[in-house]
Amino acid sequence: MKKWILFVVVLGMLGWAIYDFIDSKENNADQFKNAEEVQVGETEIENEKGEETEVGLDIGNVAPDFELETLDGDMVKLSDFRGNKVMINFWATWCPPCRAEMPDMERFHQDKDIVILAVNLTDTENSIKNIENFANEFNLTFPILLDKDLIASALYAIKPIPTTYMVDSKGYISFRAFGPMNYDMMVQEFEKMD
Repeated sequence: MKKWILFVVVLGMLGWAIYDFIDSKENNADQFKNAEEVQVGETEIENEKGEETEVGLDIGNVAPDFELETLDGDMVKLSDFRGNKVMINFWATWCPPCRAEMPDMERFHQDKDIVILAVNLTDTENSIKNIENFANEFNLTFPILLDKDLIASALYAIKPIPTTYMVDSKGYISFRAFGPMNYDMMVQEFEKMD
């Protein structure tokens, strides 16, 4: 009788694992479909010289554009910051490495002429209040963008967080980091940008 119960439990666990795997694949597919809609299928744009330039996630590509609401209720679009050096950081309040790099990001923001767009994976958060408390705890002065439907996160194919992209003043990706950055790394990559 004990073997029979054990068999039923193992079979149930296997069934649940298969269901969960299939369900997560469908959710990921929906997120990437939304990202494609945001990007409008545009893979090349003309640069200032009239040459075709690829939009993508590799260094040297034009950074994909996105528009998100900030914690303050304003709408922010990446392309609005052309002419400025931009750091895009994808993060969440529950992520210990994200928490560890925030003081360095704030110091970097205060010390250098850079726009920081801190894109919160809002769909993974318990509440907006948690994000507000986090921003207050670290005295963050740069914009906190709310990726409520994970559209920008899917557009940038974010897997580990934090993930950071450094975008030069012309809109080209000059650096990307998977995992936390410290102040010295931020400054080093900033100084390499146009």
